[in-house]
Amino acid sequence: MNFFDKLNEAIVQNQSILFVGLDPNPEMMPVGYKSQDIMPRLWDWLQFIISETADKVCAYKPTLGFYEALGIPGLELLHKTLAAIPSHIPIILDAKHSDLNTSTLFAHTVFTEWNVDAITLSSYAGQDHVAPFLVYPDKAVFILCCTSNPTAIKLQHYPTDESPFYLQIVKESRTWGTPEQLGLEVGTTKSEVIARIRADAPERIIMTRSIWAEGNNINQILAAGLNKNGDGLLIPVPQDMLSREDLSKQVLSLQEEINRAKTEINLDASSCSVWLPNICLLNQHPLQDLILQLYDIGCVMFGNYVQASGAVFPYYIDLRKIISNPQLFNQVLKAYEDILRTLKFDRVAGIPYGSLPTATGLALRLHCPMIFPRKEVKAHGTRRVIEGEFYPGETIVVVDDILISGKSVMEGAEKLKSAGLNVEDIVVFINHEQGVMNRLQENGYRGYAVLTISEITETLYTAGRIEREQFLALKTEE
Repeated sequence: MNFFDKLNEAIVQNQSILFVGLDPNPEMMPVGYKSQDIMPRLWDWLQFIISETADKVCAYKPTLGFYEALGIPGLELLHKTLAAIPSHIPIILDAKHSDLNTSTLFAHTVFTEWNVDAITLSSYAGQDHVAPFLVYPDKAVFILCCTSNPTAIKLQHYPTDESPFYLQIVKESRTWGTPEQLGLEVGTTKSEVIARIRADAPERIIMTRSIWAEGNNINQILAAGLNKNGDGLLIPVPQDMLSREDLSKQVLSLQEEINRAKTEINLDASSCSVWLPNICLLNQHPLQDLILQLYDIGCVMFGNYVQASGAVFPYYIDLRKIISNPQLFNQVLKAYEDILRTLKFDRVAGIPYGSLPTATGLALRLHCPMIFPRKEVKAHGTRRVIEGEFYPGETIVVVDDILISGKSVMEGAEKLKSAGLNVEDIVVFINHEQGVMNRLQENGYRGYAVLTISEITETLYTAGRIEREQFLALKTEE
């Protein structure tokens, strides 16, 4: 399970967007721990924090610097602390790592040996520093873009308050990794700073810190930082609360206060936004509005995105947002349907997991039965490879979201064929091109696509949505 899914499961299970800093700071430790040796006292305190909050928070954030300051015993304490955190709750290692030369080795250590789920990084060395952490597809990074230190204002707000450096970090870092891989760490006492960052990064997780320094109104922080779906924001448990004997009660009260405020904010927001085009082109693509909307809501993003294989693409496609936008989802289904009505088949099959909502919607629109090949076969129950009712000899049309190499969709098709089904046609939403349709044909399949990546980029460039440099970068890829 990747960090993004693990975090969301913890949020849902504990009904909380709170996280706890697990910092062995002797100055913050309660006086009640009587052992003469400081290390056992710190360990007892950290265990107490975890036991009192494990059912009320969505993540833990140990700060590496506190453990390093205690020397070798401190690192031993870190390993004990990591092991004590329940496995279903994600761990965000607050490292602020900033050394380019050690990033590859450090990423391997924290993600494969320490098994943390995410890490905080400094942005100053750029994408080269972040990339070694992004090749771990199930992990995530949080880029520090803003701190609350008063003396940092001269740097963070340079050159002007209207165009500050911290917003440049936000804009640039969005091109480094996907929303599931890369979030933002924001230290501030000002809700307007969070609001500006949210406006520039509507799709990113924002992990806040220092928000309690001036006794801020949590409603203002939530209103500024929550995304249009009412999530995407992580709130720290105040440090001084962690020294309270009634910690569980205090965190529960804060959790309830935040949830009430979230509910009020979400009720005030529109449940379904409507997108309208703002241009008119003479020689427009027949699906121009669909393409522009995909870009405007963040389904199509441009930058240098590191893939799990280590390859770097000049764009990233995230079609999972479509299902949260009924207006757009309906257009997507209609575009698929126009192709499917030209084909002959008995059932439609979706490839897990990305295209299952699409396949379900198409089955309803076409009044056609749906099946799907399992991504993995369960070790219990029926152990079926194919879910749904079908009969050998039937013809199946396969639908998928993005066609890059063709490997996953052909593997799914082969599973269907192994059950005695006929598969000849594969329909996808976006074709990455690069000869992949020829690859399908060589393996005995006819491929169809609603859109190609070149159609998308040419339309976006003509409409002024992307710069010439971005357009040329994609033309080079073709």
